[in-house]
Amino acid sequence: MSLSNSRPNLWRACLLLLAVLAVQGCATVPQPNARDPLESFNRTVFGFNEAVDKAVIKPIATGYLAVTPNWLRKGVGNFFNNLEDMWSVVNNGLQGRGNDFSDSVGRVMVNTTIGLLGVVDVASDLNIERHTADFGLTLGRWGVPPGPYVVLPILGPRTLREVAALPVDSAGMPVYQIGDQDTRTWLPLVNVVDIRARYLNAGNVLEGAALDSYTFRRDAYFQRQRNLQYDGNPPDEDAEP
Repeated sequence: MSLSNSRPNLWRACLLLLAVLAVQGCATVPQPNARDPLESFNRTVFGFNEAVDKAVIKPIATGYLAVTPNWLRKGVGNFFNNLEDMWSVVNNGLQGRGNDFSDSVGRVMVNTTIGLLGVVDVASDLNIERHTADFGLTLGRWGVPPGPYVVLPILGPRTLREVAALPVDSAGMPVYQIGDQDTRTWLPLVNVVDIRARYLNAGNVLEGAALDSYTFRRDAYFQRQRNLQYDGNPPDEDAEP
């Protein structure tokens, strides 16, 4: 069924739900969010992503967690973190952040050599901090506004600025530059499963606690992005240019 054909049924369901809540004396009408003008579309994609996660990704991640020893999962996570640090070197350099750039270079050099291609996180043991940065964050620190909130199929929440940055991030991430096509295809999938396995418990808590999972995750995403852009000290939203 197309999105346009499903809208009448969606509106009828919403009106029915509001009527029931009003009778119960606890109805609340959510206020529109200026940062999320595509909320109707985004909620549809969000529901699709949740269905895919429930049917495919979460069961695979659960099995991966059950059969893979902790030391191996830690090594897999470290390996992908090291690849991410390589791209962070470029973006921290583009942002002119000298300390973050030098830390990222140091982490990549230490972990790639002594840490066996990043499988062992020697840099963290040496107290060399991680400063992850992609091109979307680079654009933000250059002053490009985030634009509206967008939920992409499978890829999840983004802002329009980050959507525009995706081709650059895809071209710059080392995992997508591997010559062998099978390896280039499977490595990102392994990364997705590994990340999902790490957040299984958090996801279960969220599913049990959030009254509106979509709104909760959207607002948490906004807060995380602001913290990244302003190094954990974002200004008041009313004062932000």
